[in-house]
Amino acid sequence: MTQAELAPKHVGFAVEGRVATITLNRPERKNPLTFESYAELRDLFRDLGRVEAVKAVVLTGAAGNFCSGGDVRDIIGPLTTMDMSGLLGFTRMTGALVVAMRRAPQPIVAAVDGVCAGAGAILAMASDLRFGTARSQVAFLFTRVGLAGCDMGACAMLPRIIGQGRAAELLYTGRAMGGEEAQGCGFYNRLVAPEALLAEAAAMAASLANGPSFAHAMTKRQLHAEWDMSIEQAIEAEAQAQAICMQTEDFRRAYAAFLARRKPLFEGN
Repeated sequence: MTQAELAPKHVGFAVEGRVATITLNRPERKNPLTFESYAELRDLFRDLGRVEAVKAVVLTGAAGNFCSGGDVRDIIGPLTTMDMSGLLGFTRMTGALVVAMRRAPQPIVAAVDGVCAGAGAILAMASDLRFGTARSQVAFLFTRVGLAGCDMGACAMLPRIIGQGRAAELLYTGRAMGGEEAQGCGFYNRLVAPEALLAEAAAMAASLANGPSFAHAMTKRQLHAEWDMSIEQAIEAEAQAQAICMQTEDFRRAYAAFLARRKPLFEGN
């Protein structure tokens, strides 16, 4: 699949070099999600797995906010009138977006500023790395609208990022977590000034994209797959994964570069 075939209508999409940038782009409402944008993001992350030229992804929001979650008017209102079949179709579709993000071979770097709430917090959580700002506010606020904190994989993923106790508090209370707290508990990998956020996230993505992308995809797959493995199963799975990586030309390029005392140039094969 080519870059030209990826033409989303409900989110911004651009490719520079080996990095794709996806922008949640409804700034007048702090970039909320709609039924259409949920489905489009799901399909976009699925399709990116078949675009060999894209080696890393930046996920961000427009105009100083990341994402305010599901649109109250366009999503929550209609949900109150749906039957169980319709509701389950919606919740499975939103969960499929997270699955698509985790299965995409490219590392995803979330650049989070301003509001990052509800489903927006989930999108940040489902990314591989998260850069934030001190002024950002992350809130898993499902309980504030009478819903459970177990949404789109939050009860599985968030405790692995910040610990069971902190995750439980955030999911029960729905309170907002400021940028410094989010970095302190491990949700953010790095705090960045707002004016430098996108550039630093893009620089990280470019660094990953120019690295051994086949091996990065293997690391991402194993990080996800080993959640429910015993240590013995994980060690065997990693032995097989690493042996596969040792068959790549990137592995040979790195060795040749070492012998020549130069930096390796990886090509992802």
